[in-house]
Amino acid sequence: MPRTKIIPDPVVFSAIRTLLAQSGERGASFAMVSRATGLAAPTLVQRYGSQDGMVREALLAGWDALDRATDAAEGQSDMSVKGAQMLIKALSETSGDAADLPLLVAHLDDPTLRLRAMAWRVRVEQALAVRLGGGAKGREAAALLFAAWQGQMLWQAAGDKGFRLKDAIKRLT
Repeated sequence: MPRTKIIPDPVVFSAIRTLLAQSGERGASFAMVSRATGLAAPTLVQRYGSQDGMVREALLAGWDALDRATDAAEGQSDMSVKGAQMLIKALSETSGDAADLPLLVAHLDDPTLRLRAMAWRVRVEQALAVRLGGGAKGREAAALLFAAWQGQMLWQAAGDKGFRLKDAIKRLT
């Protein structure tokens, strides 16, 4: 009979993603995760098999959380151009599940994680396209807006504020 998990996987995965964001792959060693969670390193090995396996599971859980955040953002966003802006704003939050997005897309060398990223991008672009009028023009505007938003997120991390997405939406619609 398996033992009850004192510290559940979602708590461990959150700690792993925090360590990855702070220190990169080296920061998510069994020893560091053990210190961050209070679980013994051998327990982590028993649960996840390897450091790569542990990190991969944490990142997959991050994609699951981002999917839930996307569900919520879609539900709160009007079916209008203003709704497209609302959707991006909700997904750009610097706290909560959407905050892991830069970390998640930094690990596209794993085929499974890459597929999750691609599926999420398609989903968000489709949600934007519907809000931007649909059809070929809506899809094209959504793809451009998604690319501009992701580029802006990348360069904001480097300290460059860049343009306002609200202005980009106006130009695309």
